[in-house]
Amino acid sequence: MSRARRIVAESLPGALRPHLGDDLRLLTSELVTNAIRHGTCPADDSLIELVLWPADGHYWLAVSDSGTGKPALAHPGTDAEGGRGLLLVDNLAAAWTVRARPSRGTSVIAGIPLRQRA
Repeated sequence: MSRARRIVAESLPGALRPHLGDDLRLLTSELVTNAIRHGTCPADDSLIELVLWPADGHYWLAVSDSGTGKPALAHPGTDAEGGRGLLLVDNLAAAWTVRARPSRGTSVIAGIPLRQRA
């Protein structure tokens, strides 16, 4: 997990790290955690793919796994110990979506705007 966060932060141009680094590290943490918990099977030697790219005024992060499930927002009770990851993604990202991969698996894609929030 920490390796994924570090790689994403280090991939950003230096001038964008202060503005986008924390948000992208948090998105990375949540999406990779979900991929590990829900999208991979240890018996398969499943891999998680992480892609980061700038486009359309955003930095986009895609986290893909071999799972067939479709992640969805949950609304856990106040006593629940988990289930809030995608709520955090939903609040942090300007846009996000879930896509089936052409051959096998699922990708969650989230975008952080290059401009600062007001």
